[in-house]
Amino acid sequence: MTQDILINWSPQETRVAVVEHGAVQEVHIERALERGLVGNVYLGKVARVLPGMQSAFIDIGLERAAFLHVADLLPNISARHLGKERPAAPAAAAAPAVPTAEATPATLGTPEAAEQAAAPTEASGALPIERQLFEGQALLVQVLKDPIGSKGARLTAQISIAGRQLVFLPQDQHLGVSQKIPPAQREALRQRLQALTAGEGGGFILRTNAEDASDEELAEDVAYLRKIWAHIKAAAARLPAPSLLQQDLSLLQRVLRDLASAETQSIQVDSLEQFAQLQQFARAYMPAMLERIGHYRGERPIFDLYQIDEEIARALGRRVELKSGGYLVIDQTEALTTIDVNTGGFVGARNFDDTVFRTNLEATQAIARQLRLRNLGGIVIVDFIDMLREAHREAVLAELRKQLARDRVKTSTGAFSQLGLLEMTRKRNRESLAQMLSESCPTCGGSGRVKTARSVCYDILREILREARAFSPREFRIVAAAPVIELLLDEESAHLAGLSEFIGKPISLQSESALRPDQYDIVLL
Repeated sequence: MTQDILINWSPQETRVAVVEHGAVQEVHIERALERGLVGNVYLGKVARVLPGMQSAFIDIGLERAAFLHVADLLPNISARHLGKERPAAPAAAAAPAVPTAEATPATLGTPEAAEQAAAPTEASGALPIERQLFEGQALLVQVLKDPIGSKGARLTAQISIAGRQLVFLPQDQHLGVSQKIPPAQREALRQRLQALTAGEGGGFILRTNAEDASDEELAEDVAYLRKIWAHIKAAAARLPAPSLLQQDLSLLQRVLRDLASAETQSIQVDSLEQFAQLQQFARAYMPAMLERIGHYRGERPIFDLYQIDEEIARALGRRVELKSGGYLVIDQTEALTTIDVNTGGFVGARNFDDTVFRTNLEATQAIARQLRLRNLGGIVIVDFIDMLREAHREAVLAELRKQLARDRVKTSTGAFSQLGLLEMTRKRNRESLAQMLSESCPTCGGSGRVKTARSVCYDILREILREARAFSPREFRIVAAAPVIELLLDEESAHLAGLSEFIGKPISLQSESALRPDQYDIVLL
């Protein structure tokens, strides 16, 4: 599968589109004022410890405190603060907890603390969070998930630094290899990695795109990652909490680190300045990509080459048309995303079973593409059209998994439930395209529904009756949107006249274009 990467840059926004065989598969957007936080390393300050939830809120300098669960703490990360070493008051100054790969319980605190750290007190074998953290403590953390909606950022104390070929785990000794690399090659790669990193401390995970990397390329990546970690430790010792110690690469740089691969034919950017920066980054870390980077000089905007803006607009809608005449309906809620498959106007197969099967089969490709294009994450429920044959269900499930295998984001797919629903998950680490580019409708509040003009009319009539029982004005004036006023003057005029006669007061009407369809006001004159 060959791909082209198009980059549209402006001072306020960077947009990246991944195109495969002429079809847009992924869209990535980074705005200068809304740059994501995933991967950033902070020296945070513990704001609150919640024993009941086995979690803590950490102040990292954002509007909302970030969330840290006990499972994301390093073992013995705070043993130096246990027992006799715990400060007398939470406000007391504490050295930042920056554990190293060589740290042991004995080196982190008193013998009593070491004994406590070595003795599991929980079923999971870990100390409860209230015995590891205290309010006011400085702690080295990294952002796992950006703040989404009303939720703060999700943190981990297990720092990882991603390079082109490797992921560095400075507080661990683990040497791992990506699960996407064939098992037969993993052990040989692990031995090469061990030879390159022996005796220097820290752990590494070999990424998928390092499968064919030379020892020299791996060694360069190791040196680069160790330099970053040295910078983080030096900044943690120098800066107060909370402080940003290391910012993750920009989207422009991540294009080369994460998106570009051996399948990438070209990387086109429409800014001469950013073209030079991309070349500089590639020359230092990815020389093989240097010749594929080009400066787009065309008269048409670069995103017009594949109608990418139109694809983005369609990705914000609910309905996705299939070539056969069927369609998908995609609804994104706070808890999960639902995808409904419908035959629509597709009647081309010989019988209904074949029509359903072909529609579902075609839908698997569209679903996999829409998940990538819209960056949908979390729980996804797919309601395929009911299939009677088990062979058809197995074929559809196999095709969906095949299409999802091309997704660089981790996915997990279950089997069909008794109700015929398919449940799957896709890792979520940033906002979806819709969350980034749109907001809830101010009229309907995100529900997608508003009251009809007739319903508003009857609300108004009931409200006037209530007001007439409590007050005795000279006149009632209805101020509402034009469709409501037109209905009161036409089809509901008899009901309005009957109410006026019943309460013994005149009722006048006033149209107001600034009001939403379900908004109105009743003025007592």
